[in-house]
Amino acid sequence: MKKRFPAALALTATAALALAGCSDPGAGGGSSEPASWPAQDTDLSGTTLTIWAAQNSNTVPDSVVAGFEELTGATVDVVTIPDPYEQSIQTKVATGDKPDLAFWQPTASQLTALNASENLQVLDDAPWLEAYDPALRDITGILDDTRYAALITTPAVQGVYYNKQVFADAGITDVPADWDELLTVARQLKSSGETPFFDFGGGTPWATQWWVQVQLADAAEDGLWDRVNAGEEAFTDPTIQGAINTYNDLIGEGLFNANLKTATFEDQGPALLSGDAAMAVQVNSFFGQLQSLAETPELDEKIGFFPIAPSGNVGTFIPDQSNALVAFKTGDAGREAAARQLLSYWLGDGYADFVEAQDTVSLQTGVPTPDGVPQALLDVSASLGDSVGSMQALAIVNPDLYLNLGDMIQGTQTPTQVAEATQAQFAELAKAIGASGF
Repeated sequence: MKKRFPAALALTATAALALAGCSDPGAGGGSSEPASWPAQDTDLSGTTLTIWAAQNSNTVPDSVVAGFEELTGATVDVVTIPDPYEQSIQTKVATGDKPDLAFWQPTASQLTALNASENLQVLDDAPWLEAYDPALRDITGILDDTRYAALITTPAVQGVYYNKQVFADAGITDVPADWDELLTVARQLKSSGETPFFDFGGGTPWATQWWVQVQLADAAEDGLWDRVNAGEEAFTDPTIQGAINTYNDLIGEGLFNANLKTATFEDQGPALLSGDAAMAVQVNSFFGQLQSLAETPELDEKIGFFPIAPSGNVGTFIPDQSNALVAFKTGDAGREAAARQLLSYWLGDGYADFVEAQDTVSLQTGVPTPDGVPQALLDVSASLGDSVGSMQALAIVNPDLYLNLGDMIQGTQTPTQVAEATQAQFAELAKAIGASGF
């Protein structure tokens, strides 16, 4: 699998307010059905399509583009948009600059950020929908009961990657079955001289938020983000504030790497693979880093995965921009149809070659997952069926929780200030998109 690193996992206030100033994501003339779904092999000689991609997804379409160009005679240009990817695209779209297709985080909040009903083609009744694993078909990509995004790879899951050998050497034979058992194992490892958890606060500490969100899995299942979206509950209320406090307490307890304040993402994979740390709470992109460091046999021997939540082994899913594509309304009916045709090919005749080229888990019941996919990645995919949505998946907007948690690690914000700053930004973003209650 090719390396996949997150470009930007949260919608920032600056980008969101800039977009809101150019067009109101809550306004618009509703959606319309696509005119047709052309046959995959329809001749497209003389047609040029553009796909926008991030620096971590710009090689993902390679096998699909090659096959589609040969089959149809079309030309497909993949254009890399500089990071921060999401913010850059929002700015371009707000000024009327649109591609034919783009990689995009297929969550309701990020579809709202693109003003989906005005700017994106509707993908309802697409010919490839029935091919999806039923558990994944409707997990994301939908806003206001309308499908705007095509899922091409399994959404990322927040959970625990662990070093099997470190566990075995410590006499740990079973993975923790819930949050309390996770902490019991961590303390057991610390008492034997091991570093239980590896995290990073240097640079952009995007993974800090996973520590809060996995603690919120049960609350998310119980409607937490619906209440936050309606202004009925806040980051400063006991549920989210408590999760922030717990994360801070675990840091204070010494359960993390000694260089937490200065460590980076690039340090995390080698630490877990070598056994310098026993566990990391992470998402799929982290496993992409591990795959750049070791082959599948070594990964299967050393690295395992389990989802975690307060009540049990429940994952928290968080689709990112490398998981899905959106097709834009460009005003050119021919190119819009060609974009739909490319999606039909990608998730049709081209899909088996795609998953083979990416060495990734198949979304489709009729396309087998390649033999070389590591077991941990298979376990991640298996956890999706009963997973719950993350803040990114369920909140109407996504404040920079991770940056505030990074400040907490550096000692420039208290846990209380983290919640206050995050809530203030959430309210500002929600007001900018016209959400009621703000």
